[in-house]
Amino acid sequence: MTSSPAIAPEIPEVFPPTLREVMLRPRWLALLAFSLVVAGVLAWLGQWQLGRAVDTAPSEPGMTEVVRPLDEVVQPGAYLAEPLVGQRVETSGRWIPSDFIVVSSRFNDDVEGYWVTGQLRIDDGGKPASIAVALGWAPTLDAADAAADDLRAAAEADPTAQVDVTGRLISDEGPARPASGVDPLTLTRMSPAMLLGRWHDIDGVAVYRQYVASQTAIGPLEAISSPAPDERSRVNWLNIFYAAEWAIFAGFALYLWYRLARDAWEKEVEDLEDAQEELQAAGPPVPRD
Repeated sequence: MTSSPAIAPEIPEVFPPTLREVMLRPRWLALLAFSLVVAGVLAWLGQWQLGRAVDTAPSEPGMTEVVRPLDEVVQPGAYLAEPLVGQRVETSGRWIPSDFIVVSSRFNDDVEGYWVTGQLRIDDGGKPASIAVALGWAPTLDAADAAADDLRAAAEADPTAQVDVTGRLISDEGPARPASGVDPLTLTRMSPAMLLGRWHDIDGVAVYRQYVASQTAIGPLEAISSPAPDERSRVNWLNIFYAAEWAIFAGFALYLWYRLARDAWEKEVEDLEDAQEELQAAGPPVPRD
């Protein structure tokens, strides 16, 4: 009696998981939760930036032209808020005779010249403070030096004389090195920080970070041309740009999770297909008698 040939078992077909099944695995759900937290933080930063992109309480037009006492606008050592840059202020004090210093590269109606600056000592209630004042403009260095000498002599003759100053309050332009081959003591920027290094009698004295550009010529100088600052826009486009960046980053955090999960799914499907092809290529096992 002959036996019938054995039937070779068929190779079972394995179905790969779907993308949804991969995404619902605990590992990827945990990563999704982390991505949502990151996206939420980035979205909050974008909203915070957007909230500061529009000035909901702008200064009234022409407010910088209203003369205000200096101590009501800013305090010594404090930074000046942007809406107050160019604010007209008034103050009074006495000049420090040895601190009339010339600053070059100053333009008056597009004409280059020089400023003569001075240290104004403000004695307010026994708390002395100093602020740099640009007293006026001169077309040549010789004229500026001569004006500084005259002002120095007048201050030395009566060092306690009180003077009233009205001008625009302007932020520090920042220090800068003079050009190569120029006297290293030459000042080309109106910087109270640099003037402070050359001032005298400043022990225990508070110093303003800003300076006042006098709107009336003091001594033999010409008046400084200082027009009213342009009215600021209520919309800060740079903040809007930053807010858009945060929104893009938040979307990217979620896209990154999706891309990683999809890559893992594609790799798993590819590995299963390769294994299936290898089994089919090897054929079914040979039955034994």
